[in-house]
Amino acid sequence: MNIKNSIAALSVLSALSFGAFAAESVNADQAQNLQSVGTITVSGTAGSPMEINQQLNQKADAKGAKAYRVIEAYNEGNYHATAELYK
Repeated sequence: MNIKNSIAALSVLSALSFGAFAAESVNADQAQNLQSVGTITVSGTAGSPMEINQQLNQKADAKGAKAYRVIEAYNEGNYHATAELYK
């Protein structure tokens, strides 16, 4: 039982530390003061909202963006999300 709790705690901590360095998700109002630098998309056959956000974070970071805003998303058996990147 302690091993399961330890693994769960490490998973949460690694997700939190990943978020500390990842591009920030912003809403439309926050994006008004930022410069758009393009878009990214992610898609797949199965994914939770957390996994989809993690994929968007990774792609935004790889492009050097400091923020992103999801402009399209759906999950109907297959998921797809598009985000606008900002400097």
